[in-house]
Amino acid sequence: MTGVWALLGAIAVVAVIGVVLRARNGRVRAARPGVRLPDPVRALLDPNTHVTLLQVSTTFCATCRQTKALLEDLAHRTEGLRHVELDVTDLPDVAAELGVLRAPTTLALDGTGAELLRVGGLPKRDTLIAALRPHLPGPIG
Repeated sequence: MTGVWALLGAIAVVAVIGVVLRARNGRVRAARPGVRLPDPVRALLDPNTHVTLLQVSTTFCATCRQTKALLEDLAHRTEGLRHVELDVTDLPDVAAELGVLRAPTTLALDGTGAELLRVGGLPKRDTLIAALRPHLPGPIG
């Protein structure tokens, strides 16, 4: 009987972890202040762009492809918004410096490299648009 209770307890713990992870997926979070950008990230920035969406990805990430399609479409339709992707498969130190623990993670950076917000997982389009609106000059597509 003890084994049954242990099994039920393990199932409950896994279910709670799954619910928490699902709730955090795609949620816009506040920026991490004072994060120093590694050189590979600085090289991707354009100081003339209001917001750069930096997608941190890995080679074998299926969700990364969906995120790329969403962010590229949004950037294509929005003035002052740019999308770039950085594959950190062979750059774990860059991911660590950025505080990225999962792929994909999207960082919104201004022209100076200051982090405006971040999203872990596949962003929710409407939530991301609402979070970006104050940082962009015109309407968001």
